Amino acid sequence: MPRLSSGILLFRREPELQVLLGHMGGPFWARKDEHAWSIPKGEHGPEEDALTAARREFAEEIGSASPAELIPLGVVKGSKTLTVWAAEGDLDADAVVSNTFDLEWPPRSGRVQQFPEVDRAGWFDLATARTKLVKGQLAFLDRLVDALA
Repeated sequence: MPRLSSGILLFRREPELQVLLGHMGGPFWARKDEHAWSIPKGEHGPEEDALTAARREFAEEIGSASPAELIPLGVVKGSKTLTVWAAEGDLDADAVVSNTFDLEWPPRSGRVQQFPEVDRAGWFDLATARTKLVKGQLAFLDRLVDALA
């Protein structure tokens, strides 16, 4: 059974088309920037509706409810089957507050620490977003442009 994940790509049109991305939290991503940002998303089981999971994950990772109106951007299959919707909206990226996860760090230390799933968020024009977004999610930027055309 493939791992399932769902998310919401928030966009705004002013001053130009921009998308909100979250920088992945935790020690592995701490010093990475290029291809270390993600669409707010998360895993869910096959019994959970993908849209319900996308809304939940957006709220958990961004700290804000997702907009009501969503545009389906489809599915990309890779290491996970990722389903994404787009939503127009605007929020203060500096005010994003994410939930946390537990991780033994340093490895094999026996010490469990908490890290935010998203340690910061930012608005990016599409050209910049292509350098920030993890490669497996890049197709959603093109799908967003097509959906808005």
